[in-house]
Amino acid sequence: MPATPEASQPSTQGPDTPTTIGRSQSVILQTAPPPPDTPRAEAPSRSASPAANDQFSLEKSTDGQASLADGGEQVSAADYDPSLDRKQDEDKRFGRQEVAMDVDLVEEVVEEEEEEEIDDLFALGTPEKKKTRIVRKVTKPTVDVVAADAAADPEGYYTVRLGETLDGGRYHVFSIVGKGMFSNVVRARDMQATGAEVAIKIIRAQETMYKAGIKEVGILHKLRAADPDDKRHFVRLDRTFEHRGHLCLVFESLNMNLREVVKRFGKDVGLSVGAVRAYANQLFVALALMKKLNLMHADLKPDNILVSENKATLKVCDLGSAADASEGGVEVTPYLVSRFYRAPEIILGMPYDCAIDVWSAGCTLYELYTGKILFPGRSNAHMLLLMTELRGRFNTKLIKRARFADTYFDELGAFVHPDAKTVNALKMRDLKSRLMPAGERFSDAEAKSLTQFVDLLEKCLMLDPARRITPKEVLAHPFLRG
Repeated sequence: MPATPEASQPSTQGPDTPTTIGRSQSVILQTAPPPPDTPRAEAPSRSASPAANDQFSLEKSTDGQASLADGGEQVSAADYDPSLDRKQDEDKRFGRQEVAMDVDLVEEVVEEEEEEEIDDLFALGTPEKKKTRIVRKVTKPTVDVVAADAAADPEGYYTVRLGETLDGGRYHVFSIVGKGMFSNVVRARDMQATGAEVAIKIIRAQETMYKAGIKEVGILHKLRAADPDDKRHFVRLDRTFEHRGHLCLVFESLNMNLREVVKRFGKDVGLSVGAVRAYANQLFVALALMKKLNLMHADLKPDNILVSENKATLKVCDLGSAADASEGGVEVTPYLVSRFYRAPEIILGMPYDCAIDVWSAGCTLYELYTGKILFPGRSNAHMLLLMTELRGRFNTKLIKRARFADTYFDELGAFVHPDAKTVNALKMRDLKSRLMPAGERFSDAEAKSLTQFVDLLEKCLMLDPARRITPKEVLAHPFLRG
């Protein structure tokens, strides 16, 4: 979803804003030094942000980076609007329409009797049967809105007015960021903190969304307790309050999300390998903490990863779908996680855990480097088809554990679906041929970095979640250590 607690347009440049240099107008970023007690190799236990004086350029050099090989369908990461899929996935996930149907309207048939026409009150013979006519009424399905007053629209979103104040006058709203599945987001100034800027996530006035908001608050408190020094790259929740029937979460305010970074600095070509390495390092520090706490983010994507004003530091946000993997009865739904970042075990109806976030992170890193979406599937079936093209066939043991396997595979494990023929007839395209196309010339350093990057992506994108690399293992991978 595009509406994250801190996603917005770039703010006015300040003294920490990166400068542009060189023929390619590359943005050179210098990261803040780590705490003095943080050795660089100690990745899992401390923030693994790049070390002091590390620099990286966001933009690719015009003469040193490879072009992306033809990988079939190419969808621009910068231009994709995830809100286009939000409503469809929401309806399917929360059961407001039949999963197998794309029905938005409900037809109600009503029989109405017409009055009998009488020409002669004294006519003899058997009277004719009364005529009836069929009236078809079309109505939209109901939504469980529990708004306290007219502050919510029919879907339960708070109707924001620029210039209004929230929480008894404390927060002055000056900007509307957007909306996601669970909420809409505004920027405001905290009048009790000398006008400091904050982001306020206003949860929809629906019982399902309210409960999800309360759960998100609990997970954010759990993460903060495990990261009191704010080194593990999660957005900080300041406080909560209620406003006209809506739960409101107040966050620190950051600059833009990674999709906006790609759009501004790497539209259709992606970011430099150095930038991808720096962001990957910080992202997996965050995921390592979640893994340690047995938490799943369950909606990781560029839109839900925010960066600081100087673009050197990232923070993971929007934990509305997050869950504790150790709790029994984790929801098995084929519509968890935004579709392009959805792990195969979710689509197939298998039990899942923190490994789903590693898959999403792999998709995100590919997107950052190439500027293209890795799996632009139009449906879950199309997603599986694209995964099979890139990573090969699903093994039989994995298919046997899948609740929805019969929908996509025959008894021999071959992919069969109305959208496509069996996988044996498809053209295979591996990651190396996409990222290091034949005919492209690389320096030794570039070839080494890209080879390591391909290896990392292959490990993040293992079809079998049991064989997928863990966040802690990623932090020790040569691509991040190089």
